[in-house]
Amino acid sequence: MLGPVAPAPLPVRLVGRLVDWTVIAIGAVMATMVFVNVCLHLFHKDLAWVTEFGELLMVWVTFLGGACAAQRGAHMTITEFIDKLAPPQRRWADLAVQSACLAMLLVLVRYGWSLVNANWGNQLTVLEWPMALQYMGMAVGCSLMALFVAWDLWQIARGVPREIRYLANE
Repeated sequence: MLGPVAPAPLPVRLVGRLVDWTVIAIGAVMATMVFVNVCLHLFHKDLAWVTEFGELLMVWVTFLGGACAAQRGAHMTITEFIDKLAPPQRRWADLAVQSACLAMLLVLVRYGWSLVNANWGNQLTVLEWPMALQYMGMAVGCSLMALFVAWDLWQIARGVPREIRYLANE
């Protein structure tokens, strides 16, 4: 059995905290924008850019929220079969599942960054910003998820059980 589990390396922890606070900030901005626009509707006014900017922020908060969940092992999982395995087999199953997740995330990272590169010339309709900024939310979020899943894979390979892998990162 391992001794006390060390937390994630400082850069991984710092990136994780930055992602957490970014999600909180985006949520606050979105809530404020919607509230202001609803209040303006009472006076038959509207800020046209709020909808488009809200969509852009929704993409970002969705994928960054996925990174927040990945760093905590909080993505929805069905573990009925894996939980019945003995610890050594459970470790191999966790390793296989996280490897598959990392492989899929790397595909999404590659695809996401190619979308970003292909859309610098396209513009959002109202804001007239490059469409690439919206697609960048997917690319950045999946890149961060891949970082956190890769760290978890390293922990699994070292033999750190699921029950304590995420406790060390808090």
